[in-house]
Amino acid sequence: MTWHQAAALALGLLGLAIFLHQSPLARLRAVSPFAREAGVIAGLYALWQLAGSLSVLGTTGAFERARWIEHSEQDWGLPSEASVQHLVSGHPIIVQACNVYYATMHFGGLFVFLIWLFIRHRAAYATSRLTLVLSTLICLLIQLIPVAPPRLLPGFTDTARQYGQSVYSLGLAPDELSAMPSVHVAWAVLVGWAVVRASTSRWRWAALAHPILTIFAITATANHFWLDGVVAIAVLAACVWAQRGAVRLVVAWQARTEHQPEPDRLIQAGAVAE
Repeated sequence: MTWHQAAALALGLLGLAIFLHQSPLARLRAVSPFAREAGVIAGLYALWQLAGSLSVLGTTGAFERARWIEHSEQDWGLPSEASVQHLVSGHPIIVQACNVYYATMHFGGLFVFLIWLFIRHRAAYATSRLTLVLSTLICLLIQLIPVAPPRLLPGFTDTARQYGQSVYSLGLAPDELSAMPSVHVAWAVLVGWAVVRASTSRWRWAALAHPILTIFAITATANHFWLDGVVAIAVLAACVWAQRGAVRLVVAWQARTEHQPEPDRLIQAGAVAE
């Protein structure tokens, strides 16, 4: 889905939400929140798709930054992404499955998660949605500085093109140079973490398979470096920390205002004292 299509879908869903909200029928009004939230997520997806074409530097320095990341990982003793590719290169079914997972599950998994959370755990929905919006926007701002993915560097294989599964055009599109940080990882980790926190089912831990598979897929397909994921997780953690800090500040402020004497009571107390 292009950003034009996602933006049109978002506007349509938000318009539908407004229409349903004003309906005299209670059943239609009940559907309005679903349409509104779907519109918000579609709008966020449109911004993500648009971000690559808004790169502040075009393609300048994208490959130099990618090589710097690769060399930094080597200096820090991290395993090479190429070694993961070599591990699966002899298994076409696994490679193609990774291509499909990379191309579809980032948004598909997020969409299913948000529907589940909205229906089953409404109290936790607003917090997770805000975390999603904040972390995505910060990631998109960072992506304005172009960084090439490893699959475009020597020594790596573009597995999606190899098997005719590439989501990109044949030319070098600007959005191919938005590898840092990985929104795929940010969304997947948010899904796994939020499911574990919101659900009480013993099966909730299975949700952690999604971020694990996502990290494996983006590495096996050479769409991201390890550090792309590390930075994405750091952004996500910072957003969670900031939200919690903001909540604590609001609670503390409310507690102070509730314990402050009202002006009338202060005047009365002063009059009695006199």
